[in-house]
Amino acid sequence: MIEVEALTKRYGSTLAVDDLSFTVRPGLVTGFLGPNGAGKSTTMRMVVGLDHPTSGTATINGRPYAASPAPLREVGALIDAKDVHGGRSARNHLRAVARSNGLPDSRVDTVLGLTGLDAVAGRRIKGFSLGMGQRLGIATALLGDPGVVMFDEPVNGLDPEGILWIRNLLRGLAAEGRTVLVSSHLMSEMAQTADHLIVIGRGRLLADLSMTDFLEQNGRTHVQVKSPRQDDLAPLLRAAGGTVEPDHDVLAVHGLTCEQVGDIAAAHGLALHQLFEQRASLEAAFMDMTRDSVEYGSGSLPPPPDSALPPPPDSPDRPGATEVAP
Repeated sequence: MIEVEALTKRYGSTLAVDDLSFTVRPGLVTGFLGPNGAGKSTTMRMVVGLDHPTSGTATINGRPYAASPAPLREVGALIDAKDVHGGRSARNHLRAVARSNGLPDSRVDTVLGLTGLDAVAGRRIKGFSLGMGQRLGIATALLGDPGVVMFDEPVNGLDPEGILWIRNLLRGLAAEGRTVLVSSHLMSEMAQTADHLIVIGRGRLLADLSMTDFLEQNGRTHVQVKSPRQDDLAPLLRAAGGTVEPDHDVLAVHGLTCEQVGDIAAAHGLALHQLFEQRASLEAAFMDMTRDSVEYGSGSLPPPPDSALPPPPDSPDRPGATEVAP
């Protein structure tokens, strides 16, 4: 279990984490979400003692990380996958880390197989792709077979197969009763992976609740209905208290349930070709919640005129381009 209590971190005049409190419980995949600059990485670094809080506490299984007699056996963390000696092979890197915590070399072979790095175990890390580096970081975190795992953006650089693998890995670890905390900006992936969400913005807690409750409380649900007699159906739905908006070839209905829409159509002999409840995505709910907490918002700029666009790479008008005769 991870417990964060009134955690605060200042860097000079910058307040990175502001009186933050939450608990990460075992048996669940807990998604740690927030915009860039929200304080997620800083919080995770304080949990494992890489940064010291200005005030407040962060404990793992009731004690600070530094007080653990065998840290890797208790906690596995992926904070910065690039923070490794590039001249070492993957196997030698893992062996060095294992021996620093009294772990047998057999665990090295186990995690190499688990992360799919067997075939490249003898290669120097500096030649690894971003995805291979992520897998090595995960292998390092799992060396001690820990009961608590923390991954900061673990899907960075992974291909679709790798993303599916990490999703199944996280859910498998939670199913074994481990405590799993994972941060990610991929909302679609978090929607398929996380059971519980902790959302922060500008260093403060915005939400701490299950995925289901988060979507119900923050997502805008409506009914989608399609009928060959939509012009007749729409005023009936409005008269029943619904808000009706045309959405291409269907009607988007707010304020009424599927059952109510179906009953109204049946009572007036109106055929329906489509009727279902449309729930808001995690991405939409997250964007709504964190709209006022985004540190660097993207502006909407008009596209440049055609004359301002650079010529294509193979254009003779581009400096240094060579025209090739057909």
